[in-house]
Amino acid sequence: MTIPPDLLLPDRTGLPAEIAYLRATWPAPTWRAHDNFGELAAFWLRVHAHLREQGEALQRIVSSFREHRADAESFQRLFVPRLNHFLQHLNGHHQIEDAAYFPKFRALDPRMIAGFDLLESDHAIIHDALTASIDTARALLAALPGDDDTRRHMTDRHAEAADRLHALLGRHLADEEDLVIPAMLEHGERSVG
Repeated sequence: MTIPPDLLLPDRTGLPAEIAYLRATWPAPTWRAHDNFGELAAFWLRVHAHLREQGEALQRIVSSFREHRADAESFQRLFVPRLNHFLQHLNGHHQIEDAAYFPKFRALDPRMIAGFDLLESDHAIIHDALTASIDTARALLAALPGDDDTRRHMTDRHAEAADRLHALLGRHLADEEDLVIPAMLEHGERSVG
């Protein structure tokens, strides 16, 4: 499927009603009260919440270092394991979705195909942003023993790449929830579990 330019993740402000066609029937404030809201839906939302929290924690760590509230050693000690965990979590989540869940959702209703094609396209864009974030993180870590100007420059470069990644991920997670959770409510979790 060719994705219209206005629906590509960097330019998207949300999903149109024709793609998120169940959103109006099952709006987010009603999800948890629905009889079909079960363990899988709750788990999906917890995973997304955890990804958001991990990203925000990383942004706080980088911000603290940028604002000289943390030295290079404490920054590295906090940053490296949290970044690795976030990257592994995000990559694993997307692999499971692409290989297992998205095909099941597509099979529920042909109208869902466009939405899940869009989400898979998002994964490729997020992967590119993830690679840029990893590259700038490595450059920042390599610059830590260096002079202040180089360290500051590399910190700024990484912060820009990480901010882009987190913005893309935030839009993607919200849009994915607008497709996935209403579909589970409509069709039941067993249809995709």
